[in-house]
Amino acid sequence: MKKAAIPSLPDSLLADALRAQDQGTFIARLGRGPDGLEILFANAEFGAMTGYAAGSLRGRRHGLLHSVKADVKKIMQWQKTARPGQSFAGEGFLRRKNGSTIHAAWNYSVIPVAAGRPAHVVASYRDTTAKRRLQEALVHAQRLDAVGRLAGGVAHDFNNLLSVINGYSQILAHELADNPRAQKGIEFIHRAGQKAAALTRQLLAFGRREPLRARVINLNQFVQSNAEILARLLDEKGRLELALDKTIGRVRTNPAQFQQVLLNLVLNARDALRANGRVVIRTARRKIRTGLNRRATDAPPGNYVCLSVSDNGIGMDAATKQQLFEPFFTTKPEGEGTGLGLSLVYGVVQQSGGFINVKSAPRAGAKFEILLPETREPASDHESSQGIEPLPSTRGHETVLLVEDDEVVRKMVTGILTADGYRVIAVPNPAAAARETRTLPKPVQLQISNLAGDGSTLARTLHAAHPRLKILCTAARESVTPPAWLKPRNCAYLPKPYALSELLKRVRALLDA
Repeated sequence: MKKAAIPSLPDSLLADALRAQDQGTFIARLGRGPDGLEILFANAEFGAMTGYAAGSLRGRRHGLLHSVKADVKKIMQWQKTARPGQSFAGEGFLRRKNGSTIHAAWNYSVIPVAAGRPAHVVASYRDTTAKRRLQEALVHAQRLDAVGRLAGGVAHDFNNLLSVINGYSQILAHELADNPRAQKGIEFIHRAGQKAAALTRQLLAFGRREPLRARVINLNQFVQSNAEILARLLDEKGRLELALDKTIGRVRTNPAQFQQVLLNLVLNARDALRANGRVVIRTARRKIRTGLNRRATDAPPGNYVCLSVSDNGIGMDAATKQQLFEPFFTTKPEGEGTGLGLSLVYGVVQQSGGFINVKSAPRAGAKFEILLPETREPASDHESSQGIEPLPSTRGHETVLLVEDDEVVRKMVTGILTADGYRVIAVPNPAAAARETRTLPKPVQLQISNLAGDGSTLARTLHAAHPRLKILCTAARESVTPPAWLKPRNCAYLPKPYALSELLKRVRALLDA
């Protein structure tokens, strides 16, 4: 029995099928020329993607849509020898009618004919802008994490050195209390050590490997207290202006680290200034309503305090803006910039629960805008340093286990605890601690160590034998939250580099708890 012939589809139905595609599609005539293929038909989706009316693209060359001429050249090279079944795929940037740019992926296929050489191609385009942004955000996060791990390792080693410098400064200040000249020199050393310790905390905050140690502050008061030094940074290049909204609420952040945020932003603005330069620091209230945070990177709905630093300098292009917060990226000449300033800004803002974005264009200045969640908590008392704190006498007598891998830090802490009356068992690692404590006639009452890895296993073993064991954790990368098996009052956190006076007070407070 002879099969019935399948009727061919009418041209109108095929055209309707192209119009119904959810991808941008056009049909073009094969040909030559640097401006691309001649478009014969484009569906509405392609018009919406590019900002053109679909009918207005008929007769025009598709090269006008591509931002990168090399992409057009590759397509034209392919179509010279293309045959049915040989598709061509690519991706890149398209220029919309309004001048904006989107990222798209495309696929070209030759339309087969019954006889002769094919004369037309069909092309489909997908808008991949959102996907690309997510990929860029992921790569950016991975780069920050890698540098954060590096910063954490460097900060760990520096903290050991600074513990020795600051610790022995306190010991010398105690022993040379009757020598004013020596006291002054020791205080300079101690002050430099404290500044270096603040720098390592910034590195750890950048890598999000240290608790923020946030306080509630009023940003207006904070900006005003730093205005004089910020104005000096501008020198003769420009003037500093403040536009502070008196109705803003308070925010929670680390004042020392947020001071670095202000300094870095003002320094960047200074370097971009031209004649009659101006830098404006502005505060304002900002309410983000539901539905306004369309992208994953947008701030969630809520009340925020907005702090912006804007300048009327040379501005920056889109490519520079995309890389601004990447570690080691800098537009300054070699030797004049590390490329870490804005990365540190990004890390501090993120740790404060905030968001940062940049608005800029060439020769139109730049505006960095920071959003921090508003809080109704009262402002914290201002903490001020009063020089070297004297070493207290706590008159200890208990047995303390000190696990410290740095030999100099171990000897220093052992010496100060022993001088205060404690019996100290000092070892370099948890394995040595397990051997030393195995034959002790009395249990250890306090363990001073890192609680990561084997340190936690050692603590659990000692705690099982002596449930009243107290633990003082000294690793900068530890969480403030005590282990679930340990009562909160039996655990305290003292990150490096710590002051010996604070160590003695924490030890005594833990043992007396």
